[in-house]
Amino acid sequence: MTLKVGIVGTGWFSKVHGDILAEAEGVRIAATCGTSMEKANSLASRYSGARGFDRLTDMLDSEQLDAVYLCIPPMAHEGMETELIARGIPFLVEKPLGVDLDGPNKILEQLRRNPVITSVGYHFRYKQSALQLKELLKGQKIGMALGTWMGSMPGVGWWRKQEGSGGQFIEQTTHLVDLLRYVAGEVEEVYAAYANRIVHEQHEGVTVSDVGTVTLKLSSGAIANLSNTCVLPDAVGEVGLSFYTEQGILAWDPDQLEIKNNGVSTSYSSTDNPYVAETAAFLHAVRTGDASGIRSDYADAVRTQAVTCAALESSITGQAVRVF
Repeated sequence: MTLKVGIVGTGWFSKVHGDILAEAEGVRIAATCGTSMEKANSLASRYSGARGFDRLTDMLDSEQLDAVYLCIPPMAHEGMETELIARGIPFLVEKPLGVDLDGPNKILEQLRRNPVITSVGYHFRYKQSALQLKELLKGQKIGMALGTWMGSMPGVGWWRKQEGSGGQFIEQTTHLVDLLRYVAGEVEEVYAAYANRIVHEQHEGVTVSDVGTVTLKLSSGAIANLSNTCVLPDAVGEVGLSFYTEQGILAWDPDQLEIKNNGVSTSYSSTDNPYVAETAAFLHAVRTGDASGIRSDYADAVRTQAVTCAALESSITGQAVRVF
């Protein structure tokens, strides 16, 4: 059975997912959809037989699609998921789910009434190092976790607008929030401090904060802190999440997992491509109905969105905010 897949969005992530789909056995990219026919056709030209559209409904009316990938900016979700749910079409949507929590909560209610297979692009969950970290932590008591997402300001205009991206913690550092939840459990309360220090002086129209730190209280009683910035120059940065337990330190980053205990440090490299595993799990679910391999469905991702949105609220009010 050949699955016919459509891709909505024409940016870099559409190409990442599209190129993986193009190499997958029994899959054909049948259609692409963009904000203009020029963009849609440009992406479609990468994949043999794909057609370009500038409206989602036109694409869905013209092609009998088995699944759709939504690779769109946070502010551009209006009506997309609703249309797919109404037609019973499985979808994989890139994170974050939006710039706030209201929209995702409404979509979640629609999914409860009319279930379809969903997957959300929290790809760190598909890293072998993340699975190893999760298993190791099961036998240890977490005292504290510290995470960082330090980098430069992305060049796309919508990212620099609060109403476009939701800010760095919602759009980018959400990956660390999700990984924290995945390996260490739910977050009950957050307290955040954000500021505009540098980037708004370098570029016009920047309304997102460029530094921030968030303290998170987990249901287990453990405390975590996640800090981020986008003030660094290009090609300089660090991303990682470390756990401090009664047995030692487990330091994770996208390329390796380092374990420090009893005066010994052991590192495990991580070169696997999580996007390939993510797509394989989603396509298997579409083919068979078995969604057990999907590690972040829409309902789970809403819980990550709730944490990041609570952090934004805390940064505005100056008060700690309960998540659940």
